[in-house]
Amino acid sequence: MTFTKIHVLISLVGIATGVVVLIGLITGKRFTGWTAWFLVSTVATSVSGFLFPFHGVTPAIITGVISLLVLAVAIFARYFGRLIGAWRLIYVVTAIAALYLNVFVLIVQLFQKVPALNALAPTQTEPPFLVAQLSTLIIFVLLTIAAVIRFRIKTVE
Repeated sequence: MTFTKIHVLISLVGIATGVVVLIGLITGKRFTGWTAWFLVSTVATSVSGFLFPFHGVTPAIITGVISLLVLAVAIFARYFGRLIGAWRLIYVVTAIAALYLNVFVLIVQLFQKVPALNALAPTQTEPPFLVAQLSTLIIFVLLTIAAVIRFRIKTVE
């Protein structure tokens, strides 16, 4: 299996486990094991992205750095802040932000690699790409608001 395939597999595991964690946040459940897998696989995705040949600072490098910073805060909030007080809100927002960044990159990759999508937006500045990214961002913002409200209420009761 090539390095690229391993990186993609880890990314897909991060997204899949992230969706489970997101569902848990919205339903007020912690899903401890799923959370650990999500955080580990998402860190592994970002770190492995830095192992590709370096051709200067690119949007992918910047996204990877942001992702690792967001993940560091999420991990601290979850395991050291123990979701107490403001750490609960910080964890929810940063965990979902990390998932969003993975999905953001997935959309970029789909538009680069899937011929039908690439034909619609070959430079990724065309409306189909922008609509896909903007609608995904809006959905994630709404899901984050729902998770902040539900995770707080459900775990405080």
